[in-house]
Amino acid sequence: MSEAVVVDARGHRCPVPSLRLRKAMEGLRPGARLILLATDPMARIDVPYLMGDLGGMVCEVEEQDGVLRITVETGAAPTD
Repeated sequence: MSEAVVVDARGHRCPVPSLRLRKAMEGLRPGARLILLATDPMARIDVPYLMGDLGGMVCEVEEQDGVLRITVETGAAPTD
C-alpha cells in the first residue's frame, strides 16, 4: 500500500479545507488514501459530504489538540 497524501489546511476556514482536499484528489487512482489536517471544526461535516459527492469514503476522524486528522479514500471517478 502506498503512503497517504497529507493535505495541510490548518488555520483555514470553510470551504478551504475541502477545496484543498478535492484538489489533492485530482488524478489519484481509486483507493488512494489522503489525510486532511484541519483546525476548522466544520471540516468534520464538510468532508463526509464531499466524499459522498466524489464517491469516496471517510475512513477515520481523529482530533488531537484542536487539529482534526481526517483520513479518506478515493472512490471511482463519477460517471455523470
